[in-house]
Amino acid sequence: MSWRPRLVALDIDGTLTPVGSNDISPAVKAAVVRATEHGALVVLCTGRSLIGVAEVAAQLPVTFCVCSNGAVWWDPARHEVTRRVTFDPGPTIKALQTLLPGSVFAVELTGVGSLSMGEFLPGDLWGVTRQATFDEMTEPTSRLVMRWLDHTPAELSFAVRELELPGVEWSVDHIEAWLTAVPLDVTKGSALEEISAALGVGAEDALAMGDGTNDVEMLRWAGLGVAMGQAPANVHAAADEVGPTVLEDGAAQVLNRYFPG
Repeated sequence: MSWRPRLVALDIDGTLTPVGSNDISPAVKAAVVRATEHGALVVLCTGRSLIGVAEVAAQLPVTFCVCSNGAVWWDPARHEVTRRVTFDPGPTIKALQTLLPGSVFAVELTGVGSLSMGEFLPGDLWGVTRQATFDEMTEPTSRLVMRWLDHTPAELSFAVRELELPGVEWSVDHIEAWLTAVPLDVTKGSALEEISAALGVGAEDALAMGDGTNDVEMLRWAGLGVAMGQAPANVHAAADEVGPTVLEDGAAQVLNRYFPG
């Protein structure tokens, strides 16, 4: 095989691990390690906040971490946030409250946890969560998340089909009735464009894998974008190919093609 990626960009939930878990299977872990032994740089690219990334990053030889859908960059070797982009979440909260009665919201406190307006489900939020007033929720943040309680992902997708949220990038989850908003023009793809250039790697030499709507820009950016088997149709359509599911250790199966033992 003549082509071998020099950079591997990996989503976490639904790609490296089952959704909401920090458990990486031995096969996936071994495949990622082997990629670095062949000289590839590994970048984790996730919608998780920084506090939710650290335990996964500690298990792997990771060069860099893109958190909060591209709004927070973290260097694990230096334990340092190298970029943090913020926005005013107030107008987005107001718009979603009007459209989606019963929704609850959380804004990221980078490296700490979240401020929450309403009660999320157990395990939804990483780190320390504190209930807050609307005024407290309108401080600049890198990431706003919303769960529409007692509704399905399909109901949420239908409800927001014509939604316009000026000033932010937003995506909905295909597993939970969950919406994430980050600053305008910030995506996993835009972050990787800058990071890869700084590392001296072009998009044509990058492999990206993901399973969510927030992975679409990343999959389109990479020389080879692979959607996980369980990803929804729009993610499959954005990818160059569709791999096995996360339950089949799909990330390992794809990596093993380019970085054999």
